[in-house]
Amino acid sequence: MTMDFMTAVRTCLTQKYATFQGRASRSEYWWFFLAFVIGGLITSLIWLPLYMIYALALLCPGLAVGWRRLQDTGRPGWYIAIPFGLSLVNTVLAPTMPSEQAMMAGEMPNMGSVAVSAVLGIVSLVVFILYLWWLTRPSQPETNAYGPPPVPQS
Repeated sequence: MTMDFMTAVRTCLTQKYATFQGRASRSEYWWFFLAFVIGGLITSLIWLPLYMIYALALLCPGLAVGWRRLQDTGRPGWYIAIPFGLSLVNTVLAPTMPSEQAMMAGEMPNMGSVAVSAVLGIVSLVVFILYLWWLTRPSQPETNAYGPPPVPQS
């Protein structure tokens, strides 16, 4: 029931670009993830704006395959948004670095925002490990609330 690299990429980019219903096998998810990482490395080495375009273009299929992968393990697909939300909150609340002049004068960043950012960082790490665990679990062999087990496409 495994999917090869090319089939997984083709499925995620053409057949299920924005499909959030159904299930995705481990091989479909991880092959697409590998393709995304390789493409991201190549585009970032070429030109940073190209990488940004690439990442935006693959945001929807990346979320969709993650959504379907969680459903394949019996979890609600919307859980895939939790790490993104934590990252966004941490980015918004992250303390700003003091300027060089402020550092010379002995000024420190707001320690309350540093503490909040540290706690959010620890929570994000725990969530990352949990999601890594979930995304590597085998598919539920039987039909679950999200449909029948995925069938490899050729």
